[in-house]
Amino acid sequence: MFKFGVLASTRGTDLQAIIDEMKNGNMPGIELAVVVSNKADAFAIERAKAQGFKAVFIDPKSLTREQYDEKLVEVLKENGVELVCLIGYMKILTPIFVRAFAGKIVNVHPALIPKFSGKNFFGASVHEAVLAAHETETGCTFHFVTEEVDGGPIILQKKVAVDSSDTSDSLKEKVQTLEKKYYPEIVRQFAAGKFSLENAIIQAE
Repeated sequence: MFKFGVLASTRGTDLQAIIDEMKNGNMPGIELAVVVSNKADAFAIERAKAQGFKAVFIDPKSLTREQYDEKLVEVLKENGVELVCLIGYMKILTPIFVRAFAGKIVNVHPALIPKFSGKNFFGASVHEAVLAAHETETGCTFHFVTEEVDGGPIILQKKVAVDSSDTSDSLKEKVQTLEKKYYPEIVRQFAAGKFSLENAIIQAE
């Protein structure tokens, strides 16, 4: 059984898409081992618990970033996690964590990296920047996580048109539709051994 874990800070919309695929029998041999959050009120935690999955809140209060990530590593390894999926995780991982799961961490960024990426671009700020730059297209980028924020090798990019009537919220919805469609496939491909940090498979359309 291939076990993956999820780090989440927000609603976990993409997490639900993966769970739905699992419930529909489309992810055989794959187990969601644990969902971990740095936010006690993250709906991703409630979402996981309500559907029978293990969920853990690790309180960052009074911990350094390094100490926090050491606890993260401990919890994930205790649960046999082989792949870490970042889903709306709002903390930048330290080298301690990245090295502990080198080549086994994937993130989805709501833009076409290298555009609108890096530590200053997250959440609504990404979509607002896309609109401010008058881009004609945007999308999502699945990539390996390395010590450089949003700098890991790209696994998959998917694009969507930006219309003149789009707002930050409508772009978010468009991009999340892509994320929900392709995140389960990313997990399936990892479980099948199709992706590696040394030989990232780049796809775009």
